[in-house]
Amino acid sequence: MNELCAIYIDSGTTNTRVWLIRGEQIIAHTGATVGVRDTARDGSPVRLRTALRELIAEVSNHPAAQGSSPAFVASAGMITSSLGLVEVPHVAAPAGIDELAAKIRRCDFPDITPLPILLVPGVRSGPLEVDLDSVATADLMRGEETVCVGLMATGLASTPCTVINLGSHWKVINIDQKGRITGSLSSLTGELIHTTQTQTILASAVPHTRPEFLAQSWIEAGMREQRRSGLARAMFCVRLLEQGGRSTPEERLAFLVGAFIASDLDALTAQGALIEPVVITGGGAIAEVWQREIERLSISVKLVAAEEFERALLAGLREITARALPIIGREKNIV
Repeated sequence: MNELCAIYIDSGTTNTRVWLIRGEQIIAHTGATVGVRDTARDGSPVRLRTALRELIAEVSNHPAAQGSSPAFVASAGMITSSLGLVEVPHVAAPAGIDELAAKIRRCDFPDITPLPILLVPGVRSGPLEVDLDSVATADLMRGEETVCVGLMATGLASTPCTVINLGSHWKVINIDQKGRITGSLSSLTGELIHTTQTQTILASAVPHTRPEFLAQSWIEAGMREQRRSGLARAMFCVRLLEQGGRSTPEERLAFLVGAFIASDLDALTAQGALIEPVVITGGGAIAEVWQREIERLSISVKLVAAEEFERALLAGLREITARALPIIGREKNIV
């Protein structure tokens, strides 16, 4: 099992990454800016399926892959949603590695690869049927559960803890002493920041790329304005600052990000959602701001670097599939 060769996929809203791994050694890897958002826009999964076929072929035919015979493909993320390859039902929280492994779905997609594809389910919090009275207790994730398993497997997270993942969607995930996800809270903030940067009247006021540096004084000013006037007004203040001509696009972006962070952070603290310690993944400069602001609350925080995040994701995929293979492998002749 230690030298098992397989292909692992992380496919989300906007990006897909593929690795060929033997044991813990990465033989080849590649990726593309294709995700389930393309399926939603196109009304068809053709673009995603084509990308998966090409990416799997690329790592399989890499010169370093000679002599490697992957036994299967394993994937997590939005690829298991209705906009992905096939919808795999969420596992109800509390859920850990055993619950996830027990609900892995084995599928065949010969137009993509002749190998069997194992799809890791996401995790659902709260009731299955949500109404106005229960929606506040409900949440969903696809992909982050695998990262959480990997964070614990690699020692990057201890239990209990809170994991904050700053991707297209910002997710706050609570993990109990047994290493099980007990619940989560998601927001569209990552996507909203990007949309504000590129698709609103503020597109001319701020850079369109992810920030590499955010000036703390401007972050704090945006947080103050959000707390004083609300998020929508704070966002319009970016327009006013542009018109005033005494700020740079980078400073205005820091102001905007500060407003968004204050909106989410204040709601989380009011709900008591941050269980110490907090582990932050993704986000770059935005993650550093989150770290500073949470530390101001006298809560211990650990920032997971990009390379550590990838290591955790792959460790999670390996751990979950390894736990499932004794059952799936015998039943489906995978290994």
